[in-house]
Amino acid sequence: MHIAANIMVALVALLHFYFLILEMFLWDKPRGRRIFGLTQEFATASKGLAANQGLYNGFLVAGLVWGLVQGAAGQPVQLFFLGCVIVAGAFGALTVNRKILWVQAVPGAIAMGLVLAS
Repeated sequence: MHIAANIMVALVALLHFYFLILEMFLWDKPRGRRIFGLTQEFATASKGLAANQGLYNGFLVAGLVWGLVQGAAGQPVQLFFLGCVIVAGAFGALTVNRKILWVQAVPGAIAMGLVLAS
Protein backbone atom coordinates (compact mmCIF):
# COMPACT_ATOMS: atom_id res chain seq x y z
CA MET A 1 0.00 0.00 0.00
CA HIS A 2 2.91 2.33 0.73
CA ILE A 3 4.16 2.08 -2.88
CA ALA A 4 0.67 2.79 -4.26
CA ALA A 5 0.40 5.83 -1.96
CA ASN A 6 3.77 7.17 -3.11
CA ILE A 7 2.86 6.64 -6.76
CA MET A 8 -0.45 8.46 -6.34
CA VAL A 9 1.16 11.36 -4.45
CA ALA A 10 3.75 11.61 -7.24
CA LEU A 11 0.98 11.60 -9.86
CA VAL A 12 -0.83 14.42 -8.04
CA ALA A 13 2.46 16.35 -7.92
CA LEU A 14 2.97 15.79 -11.67
CA LEU A 15 -0.58 16.91 -12.37
CA HIS A 16 0.03 20.14 -10.49
CA PHE A 17 3.33 20.65 -12.28
CA TYR A 18 1.35 20.38 -15.52
CA PHE A 19 -1.09 23.00 -14.18
CA LEU A 20 1.90 25.23 -13.39
CA ILE A 21 3.14 24.95 -16.98
CA LEU A 22 -0.32 25.62 -18.41
CA GLU A 23 -1.00 28.63 -16.21
CA MET A 24 2.44 30.23 -16.12
CA PHE A 25 3.67 29.62 -19.65
CA LEU A 26 0.85 28.45 -21.95
CA TRP A 27 -2.10 30.51 -20.70
CA ASP A 28 -2.23 32.82 -23.73
CA LYS A 29 -0.86 30.29 -26.22
CA PRO A 30 -3.16 28.21 -28.46
CA ARG A 31 -2.90 25.09 -26.27
CA GLY A 32 -3.63 26.95 -23.04
CA ARG A 33 -6.50 28.90 -24.58
CA ARG A 34 -8.00 25.69 -25.95
CA ILE A 35 -7.70 23.79 -22.66
CA PHE A 36 -9.23 26.63 -20.63
CA GLY A 37 -11.65 27.80 -23.34
CA LEU A 38 -10.30 31.35 -23.44
CA THR A 39 -10.39 34.08 -26.04
CA GLN A 40 -7.08 35.69 -26.93
CA GLU A 41 -8.26 38.95 -25.41
CA PHE A 42 -9.20 37.40 -22.07
CA ALA A 43 -6.03 35.30 -21.97
CA THR A 44 -3.88 38.35 -22.57
CA ALA A 45 -5.73 40.42 -19.97
CA SER A 46 -5.59 37.70 -17.30
CA LYS A 47 -2.09 36.36 -17.99
CA GLY A 48 -0.62 37.81 -14.78
CA LEU A 49 -3.39 36.33 -12.64
CA ALA A 50 -2.92 32.93 -14.25
CA ALA A 51 0.84 33.05 -13.67
CA ASN A 52 0.21 33.76 -9.99
CA GLN A 53 -2.17 30.81 -9.83
CA GLY A 54 0.43 28.64 -11.54
CA LEU A 55 3.00 29.64 -8.95
CA TYR A 56 0.68 28.40 -6.19
CA ASN A 57 0.44 25.08 -8.00
CA GLY A 58 4.23 25.02 -7.90
CA PHE A 59 4.12 25.37 -4.11
CA LEU A 60 1.80 22.35 -3.97
CA VAL A 61 4.27 20.39 -6.11
CA ALA A 62 7.17 21.41 -3.87
CA GLY A 63 5.29 20.34 -0.74
CA LEU A 64 4.25 16.98 -2.16
CA VAL A 65 7.77 16.23 -3.38
CA TRP A 66 9.16 17.33 -0.02
CA GLY A 67 6.83 14.87 1.69
CA LEU A 68 7.85 12.08 -0.69
CA VAL A 69 11.59 12.51 -0.26
CA GLN A 70 11.25 12.34 3.52
CA GLY A 71 9.98 8.77 3.27
CA ALA A 72 7.71 7.56 6.06
CA ALA A 73 8.51 10.67 8.12
CA GLY A 74 7.00 12.79 5.34
CA GLN A 75 3.48 11.42 5.73
CA PRO A 76 2.23 14.46 7.72
CA VAL A 77 3.66 16.79 5.05
CA GLN A 78 1.97 14.78 2.30
CA LEU A 79 -1.35 14.87 4.16
CA PHE A 80 -1.14 18.62 4.66
CA PHE A 81 -0.41 19.37 1.01
CA LEU A 82 -2.97 16.84 -0.22
CA GLY A 83 -5.48 18.60 2.02
CA CYS A 84 -4.55 21.87 0.31
CA VAL A 85 -5.04 20.21 -3.10
CA ILE A 86 -8.48 18.93 -2.09
CA VAL A 87 -9.63 22.28 -0.69
CA ALA A 88 -8.35 24.15 -3.75
CA GLY A 89 -10.08 21.65 -6.05
CA ALA A 90 -13.37 21.88 -4.16
CA PHE A 91 -13.21 25.69 -4.17
CA GLY A 92 -12.40 25.74 -7.88
CA ALA A 93 -15.32 23.42 -8.56
CA LEU A 94 -17.66 25.73 -6.67
CA THR A 95 -16.39 28.98 -8.15
CA VAL A 96 -15.05 28.20 -11.62
CA ASN A 97 -15.95 24.84 -13.15
CA ARG A 98 -17.24 21.56 -11.70
CA LYS A 99 -14.70 19.66 -13.79
CA ILE A 100 -12.01 20.90 -11.39
CA LEU A 101 -13.47 18.62 -8.72
CA TRP A 102 -12.68 15.56 -10.85
CA VAL A 103 -9.35 16.78 -12.21
CA GLN A 104 -7.88 18.10 -8.95
CA ALA A 105 -9.83 17.24 -5.79
CA VAL A 106 -10.65 13.60 -6.53
CA PRO A 107 -7.06 12.56 -7.35
CA GLY A 108 -5.95 14.39 -4.20
CA ALA A 109 -8.56 12.57 -2.12
CA ILE A 110 -7.55 9.20 -3.57
CA ALA A 111 -3.91 9.94 -2.77
CA MET A 112 -4.86 11.04 0.75
CA GLY A 113 -6.83 7.84 1.29
CA LEU A 114 -3.86 5.76 0.16
CA VAL A 115 -1.44 7.70 2.38
CA LEU A 116 -3.73 7.24 5.38
CA ALA A 117 -4.06 3.51 4.62
CA SER A 118 -0.31 2.95 4.28
